[in-house]
Amino acid sequence: MQRTKGYALMFLLGAFVTGGALGFTASRVIGGGHDREMRGPRAYRQRMAEELNLTPRQQASVDSLIEQKHRQIVALYKPVKPQLDSIAILARVVSDSTHAQIKRLLNPEQQTKLDKMRAAARHDLAERRGGDTLGRPPGPPPGSPPY
Repeated sequence: MQRTKGYALMFLLGAFVTGGALGFTASRVIGGGHDREMRGPRAYRQRMAEELNLTPRQQASVDSLIEQKHRQIVALYKPVKPQLDSIAILARVVSDSTHAQIKRLLNPEQQTKLDKMRAAARHDLAERRGGDTLGRPPGPPPGSPPY
């Protein structure tokens, strides 16, 4: 019974990682022309302020509410963070295994391109998460508050 649960968990993690990889790739292919400078919490706040034509007072109030939301979300994640970290490590193992299996299907030139694609994807993910390269599930990044 325990072994079956383990296999089911590994399958779900594999499906999660595969879905994330496919979603990430589709996002890059479809939305590849977006301006890289307009990403992240600060860029979102700036864009919100500009597009909504917020007054300085409104902007300060919105910023305060967003920071309060961030603190609340961090508090929600705190009790489950160790479990999420463990899952992230297992997901990384599944991802690495899948990557190795895919590489075995490719010729050397394709393998090199795949490695570069993966490195670029991890770099982009780390930038979005404030330097986190562990492949953690989405959540409030440490550091600056999210939008």
